Amino acid sequence: MVGSPVHRVSAEDTWSRSMHPDIESERHSQSFNVEELTNILDGGTQNTTLRRKVESIIHSDPELSLKDNYFMTQNERYEAAIKKKFHILMLAQRLGWSEGSRELQYASRSVSGDLGFALHHIFQKTIQSLGSEEQIAKWDPLCSKFQILGTYAQTEMGHGTYLQGLETEATYDAATQEFVVHSPTMTAIKWWPGDLGRSATHALVQAQLTCSGARQGMHAFIVPIRSLDDHSPLPGITTGDIGPKMDFNHTDNGFLKLDHVRIPRENMLNRFAQVLPDGTYVKLGVPKSNYLSMVAVRVDMLLSEVLPLLQKACTIAVRYAVVRRQSRLRPSDPEAKVLDYQTQQQKLFPPLAMAYAFHFVASNLLEFFRHSYSSILDRDFALLPELHALSAGLKAMLSDFCTQGVEQCRRACGGHGYSKLSGLPSLLTRVTASCTYEGENTVLYLQTARFLIKSYLNTQKSPGSASKGSLPQSVAYLTAPEVARCPAQTAADFLHPELYTTAWAHVAVRLIKDSVHHLQTLRQAGADEHDAWNQTTVIHVQATKAHLYYVTVKIFTEALEKLESQPAIQQVLKHLCDLYALHGILTNAGDFLHDGFLSGAQTDMARKAYLDLLPLIRKDAILLTDAFDFTDQCLNSALGCYDGHAYERLFQWAQKSPTNTEGNPAYEKYIRPLLQARRARL
Repeated sequence: MVGSPVHRVSAEDTWSRSMHPDIESERHSQSFNVEELTNILDGGTQNTTLRRKVESIIHSDPELSLKDNYFMTQNERYEAAIKKKFHILMLAQRLGWSEGSRELQYASRSVSGDLGFALHHIFQKTIQSLGSEEQIAKWDPLCSKFQILGTYAQTEMGHGTYLQGLETEATYDAATQEFVVHSPTMTAIKWWPGDLGRSATHALVQAQLTCSGARQGMHAFIVPIRSLDDHSPLPGITTGDIGPKMDFNHTDNGFLKLDHVRIPRENMLNRFAQVLPDGTYVKLGVPKSNYLSMVAVRVDMLLSEVLPLLQKACTIAVRYAVVRRQSRLRPSDPEAKVLDYQTQQQKLFPPLAMAYAFHFVASNLLEFFRHSYSSILDRDFALLPELHALSAGLKAMLSDFCTQGVEQCRRACGGHGYSKLSGLPSLLTRVTASCTYEGENTVLYLQTARFLIKSYLNTQKSPGSASKGSLPQSVAYLTAPEVARCPAQTAADFLHPELYTTAWAHVAVRLIKDSVHHLQTLRQAGADEHDAWNQTTVIHVQATKAHLYYVTVKIFTEALEKLESQPAIQQVLKHLCDLYALHGILTNAGDFLHDGFLSGAQTDMARKAYLDLLPLIRKDAILLTDAFDFTDQCLNSALGCYDGHAYERLFQWAQKSPTNTEGNPAYEKYIRPLLQARRARL
């Protein structure tokens, strides 16, 4: 039962006992084994089995249902999210699910991450990354047992991504061996941290350290903010909720104003730096080591938070596109499924290709992070610059593209895509936030750009000194032999991964080279380094985006090579990989035509290859979205249900709206008097 499609369907709906014929026909003949692809995405058959088991437990508990979410107020959403978290913690205790286990990850996925205390886990992870062994021994058990509730307070009203600009102060008082943590200005008030508004008892506050009269930059401090007896704010603490937002209504994003709050010396996280009792500052790491916890969060959020939003949007939009019929392809035919129109395929298949590309990219980044993390904790920082550049750039790229992709899917569903009951508006408003939180995307692209410029200049030092081996792996292509012209002679040539990977490498190298040239030209003309940088940032961002597209194409093609033992799946994913690479080339055709790497005729060939892929992907589109294996309860979409009965659900769900069940107070107050006044005159 669990292994069959039945597990995906919300069984309480009577019509779910049958499949809509238009969606059933899509699953009738399968060119690949959907279950095997699901296993690949899950990282193994055993993970798929475990995930479905957890989903079955979660969906059988009415306390964990999402079905009323679209009708709730902000306060109701907040309480429901805390309630769900509470119930899952009780379940975990009863079933022996350990903290950080796959079971708890799958439980969160089952309820679409609609849980309280998300920042509590970031608080805990930051202590694990930046705290000493003694600090971890003290605070980690308190976090795990929920004896305290933490939040991560970095962003301020006046500063976010630019950490050096943070204004919150932590001044060391050697006489009492305490730090005095203070918000000196209005703009220094911490603003936006989740769980801060109403839930957290402790905040991990990022503040500028001053000791022995010298400023030492940003450090992390554990600050108690609410009483463990009655939850009231502690002396010197002003805190609350920041009010209505575009989404994340289940999260109590808050503010925190600190008025000379004293904390013990031991509350500064000191794995990489410490303040001795007499106020002497001892540095044990590199300045970037304080960014480690942020890198960890960025890497994790791509797979757990950002990517599922695009996968869900693709699932909803593609399923709806085969049950929605509109107009005729030829006068004598019945109305066509909208997915049979080439324009609809052009809207939906690039986001679908991205959803698969980004799965392999985010998994690859996670692997690299795990490989680097233990070395960094042992104070070996060799891999940190590349890890920081890759995680910053890919976070920016994936959140940008996922946001565009979700909106594309929403618009592809026409009017019904504007209804919250479709699930798409909530996916959009949620994924939009990921372009800002954990680093504003433009700033992140520019951080990656600095790494690229440094790497490129390294290749120019002296002939032979920067061989491939001495460059970080992600930029090794900077020293590859140059291919000045694309060798493609037919449309079919554009389906060779080596050809389009080389094309992306060529453009990335040219744009990086160009950005360095512009920078150096301005410097030679007398501009100082800061003005020269600011006047070339648009060019740096363009180069960085080309580099990141190259990286993602390369990772996707390498992932395909590992699937040789599953040729049917390899073939269907290759269609998506080809489409992903070519979509990028055609969207940015000017960059490929600029220096004659592609000719106009070759661009036409690439377009033909691209358009010829659409009908191939069309045959497998439903199966490719089925492979994401979202249950109906998790999708929470009237349009995206597994059985295809979109209209029945839409009508039923609309009738449950409080606007239809709670009467109409405006009628007695305004409509009735208005109508009666008009009637009297008739």
